[in-house]
Amino acid sequence: MPRLHVCPLSRVDEIIARSGARSMVSLLSPGACVAPAPEIAEGRRLFIGMSDISAPMQGHVAPDLRHVESLLAFVRAWDRAAPLLIHCWAGVSRSTAAAFVAVCALAPTRSEFDVARSIREASPTATPNARFVAIADAHLGREGRMIEAVASIGRGADCFEGSPFSLAID
Repeated sequence: MPRLHVCPLSRVDEIIARSGARSMVSLLSPGACVAPAPEIAEGRRLFIGMSDISAPMQGHVAPDLRHVESLLAFVRAWDRAAPLLIHCWAGVSRSTAAAFVAVCALAPTRSEFDVARSIREASPTATPNARFVAIADAHLGREGRMIEAVASIGRGADCFEGSPFSLAID
């Protein structure tokens, strides 16, 4: 069964080694430098440069449609032969939103609320970025269900970094 793994930047090498991930999505501030993991081939990496904000803010890059479309194109092209790792700086907001969106896109008949509950069960700190989720909801034609599902799990527990977790696609 294909799996997504979610973690903070500080745990990327550990989670790649432990999970066997061979594809990776990095959601970090524009211009952030990430040392490439040798286990992840060049064509199996996606960098999405956006700030962890839910509303436009001067000096920052708010999540927008091109970020969502980039993620969706990447996860739809993922061969699922090995796990996919999704990370951001803290493993709390951008990466959990991307994981939520990816599962909703790859398992279109799965309930958005089921996906959100699975994230909450796997991670007490997950707080998916509301703007990223809202853009994906509109793009995927989910009629607000993704937004409602994320709202239903509420804000995660305060933390410096989220604990790594994984999700089944189906």
